[in-house]
Amino acid sequence: MLKQKNSIWLFSALILLLVLSACGQKTTSSNTTETTNTTVSADTESSTNSTSASDGGTTTGTEGETFTYQSDAGEVEVPVNPKRIVDLTAFSTGYFVALDAPVVGALSGAINNKYIKDQLASEGTTDLGEQPTAEQLISLKPDLIIAYTGTEGLDKLSQIAPVVQLQYGKRNFKDLMLEMGKLTNREAAAKDWITQWEAKINELKPKVLAAVGDRTVSILNPYSKGLYVFGHNYGRGGEILYGEFGLKAPERAQAEAIDSGTGWASISMEVLPEYAGDIIFTSPWSGDTSDSQIVYENELWKNLSAVKDSNVFQLDPTSDTYNDPVTLEGQLKFISDSLLSVK
Repeated sequence: MLKQKNSIWLFSALILLLVLSACGQKTTSSNTTETTNTTVSADTESSTNSTSASDGGTTTGTEGETFTYQSDAGEVEVPVNPKRIVDLTAFSTGYFVALDAPVVGALSGAINNKYIKDQLASEGTTDLGEQPTAEQLISLKPDLIIAYTGTEGLDKLSQIAPVVQLQYGKRNFKDLMLEMGKLTNREAAAKDWITQWEAKINELKPKVLAAVGDRTVSILNPYSKGLYVFGHNYGRGGEILYGEFGLKAPERAQAEAIDSGTGWASISMEVLPEYAGDIIFTSPWSGDTSDSQIVYENELWKNLSAVKDSNVFQLDPTSDTYNDPVTLEGQLKFISDSLLSVK
């Protein structure tokens, strides 16, 4: 599956035991039902005052204050100023880095993303691996957990801290930045980032369009069964190439990976020439262990005009899959430099 959904390995018996144990240290209640419904995080137990933020304005909150946030799975009561965020999506972590919001735990994919790894290391963010355990999560004492809709164990996660569910791909990166700003009480910072980003695009776009002209651009990833053709919303620079710069893909790639709204298409090697642009951004596929040279050494690949003209640019197979604000800033320099160098 293309979307890197995170499967949280939480054994029901284990987590209930841990929750009961943690809660038992704070209450002498003999009512088991009441005990198991108590949030583990000490920071969030006192969060009883609700402040509405539905007007989109920035709320100044005191310690323990909460507000009702509309997540993609319904309303959830969250801290006005979260101080210990655990992100189980990987793809959202860079938003918190950009907003200088405290992330105490993140998945390995985010931890190893070259664009944000130094910032996370300096914060002391814990690497949770790809399948965090209940013990790991509880030990971090989060006051907010971020997870994708459909993540396994969501009912158990909510025993640890408030869980905000996001639907992958529902919003473009600017809209998601605004949402993360609202969620973390940093709306002004989110808007400021967007303003600065758009200024950079406005400066670079005329130069890029002049260099590229009417040539088409493709994002192609070899994998075990052929190639993935990526569009405008699956990272790998698509948000910049097709969204911000407004460049065009070959007709079939445009129709199947962009105009369709899916963001990607899977093709066989035989039809590669129909999807390959005059300029190609590519990398091995990080989702399997197949040898990308099977594609790169194929005569069909070697005979592509982009290959013959040396207009092929290698993306990072791990870090460039992301499309958060910090990653996009790094991609913007590489992509614009590459496009301005085309022959």
